[in-house]
Amino acid sequence: MSSPQIHVDADITRAETLPGYVYRDPAIYEAQRERIFAHSWQWLGDTNLVKVPGQVHPLTMLEGCLDEPIVLTRDHDDAVHCLSNVCTHRSNIVVEGPCAGERHLRCRYHGRRFGLDGCFQFMPEFEQTCDFPSERDNLPRLPLEQWGPFLFASINPSISFAELVEPMQSRLSWLPLHEFQFDASRSRDYLVQANWALYCDNYLEGFHIPYVHADLTGALDYGQYSTEGFDWCNLQLGIAGKGEPTFDLPKSSPDYGKQVAAYYWWVWPNMMFNFYPWGLSVNIVKPLAVDRTRVSFLAYVWDESKLAIGAGAELDRVEREDEEIVEAVQRGVRSRLYHTGRYSPTREQCVHHFHRLMAAGLQD
Repeated sequence: MSSPQIHVDADITRAETLPGYVYRDPAIYEAQRERIFAHSWQWLGDTNLVKVPGQVHPLTMLEGCLDEPIVLTRDHDDAVHCLSNVCTHRSNIVVEGPCAGERHLRCRYHGRRFGLDGCFQFMPEFEQTCDFPSERDNLPRLPLEQWGPFLFASINPSISFAELVEPMQSRLSWLPLHEFQFDASRSRDYLVQANWALYCDNYLEGFHIPYVHADLTGALDYGQYSTEGFDWCNLQLGIAGKGEPTFDLPKSSPDYGKQVAAYYWWVWPNMMFNFYPWGLSVNIVKPLAVDRTRVSFLAYVWDESKLAIGAGAELDRVEREDEEIVEAVQRGVRSRLYHTGRYSPTREQCVHHFHRLMAAGLQD
């Protein structure tokens, strides 16, 4: 699969943005699926999916894009595994729904059986099969990582999980993530009629906040809004407006003394972790087509008393405002008269970083 060679200059003062066709070309979208997403770390959920030994929970990794059938299991040694959910005999889906109290996994098509660690155990009518079983008869095991209660996996990661998230982990090491509780009532999906990367572009800069988000502008001090770039993630640090709620930061925090209202972390290529004094809003950007994206907002509450105030108070409204502008940009990139733009060196450093990673990921 070939795609145009895209270059984004390392010098933001000279660089041009990604060309408009990147957001509308079906061939580039297909290249992104295989070259970027198939080698990326993806959010699965939290450990409550398989809380006790014997629990199994099937999932589709990045549904609508990768569509990879996987299953989480917790074996009777209390170890959690992420396995392929496709039988190694004739590719039937092994686990069709969440289960508890299981001793093994059994394919209902022809009776092939696996341990909760994915190892092959038994197959009827195979006594005369030569060189059987082999490693290929085990369910493939995916790399699985955990941060606090949160689980991540990858089909074939191009970088280690530690490389990906270490800046975020170390910066927020003081947060008691295991106290964060998932709140389904505050979680929902949004369908955006735009390319997934345009949604990320918009997230990655606070430049648009005074123009698009009137209420959020009051909660944040735009003049002190700052960004920090790392190899595979970046941080937008939201400083509170006067009288707005802030984090009670420990002295060990590098941000101690600052009036922090929000930590907006973007993690390559499609995960956002938005920390507010009330807790965490995880945003997972799920490509569905070259011009259609589903965004899952997942709320983990830490302090209910701060839910209705500050930068994290009106997330639904902010999201709908973002959708409207991103969908307008999607219409714009279809123009025959638009090619590339330029970056604000003071406000679009994170967009520039994302575009550099995108261009590198699409190289042959």
